Amino acid sequence: MREDVFIHETAEVSAQADIGKGTKIWNQAQVREGAVIGESCIISKNVYIDENVHIGSRVKIQNNVNVYHGVMVEDDVFLGPSMTFTNDMFPRAFNADWVVSDTLVRRGASIGANSTIRCGIEIGEYAMIGAGSVVTKDVPAHALMVGNPAKQIGWVCVCGQKIERDGICKQCGRKNHIEEE
Repeated sequence: MREDVFIHETAEVSAQADIGKGTKIWNQAQVREGAVIGESCIISKNVYIDENVHIGSRVKIQNNVNVYHGVMVEDDVFLGPSMTFTNDMFPRAFNADWVVSDTLVRRGASIGANSTIRCGIEIGEYAMIGAGSVVTKDVPAHALMVGNPAKQIGWVCVCGQKIERDGICKQCGRKNHIEEE
């Protein structure tokens, strides 16, 4: 492994994984073959990153997160403790012909603790998924989603603060581009 990457002695990282400069992989994490992890990421305790998963740069993955084959995570994403992705629309233990349904998490999105993301969807840029939510459909950019199933209850700024439909953040003053669906 590279000298500019930290890998805890209890982590299991495949020699066929590509780990970016400045990334830290902590206790009991597992990174499978073909996984690509960008620069300056934090992969926390007991994280599982499946084969061929792509993780962008500056991504923070908290303890006990599962990122399965078919998931792509862009830059600056936050994955909260114990959240998980799925990758099979019709799971059966005995099904040898199962199909991976791809999931995309766009730049800057945040997914709260204990959330579940159904496969085959896209989570838009800077969207925020509240803790414990079950996301079953595409999420627009900047959407604030909560519940089971997750429903949109508002909009969030790039800085993370709730904003009005005009897209202007009272906290940082940024004008966010909000597209109603």
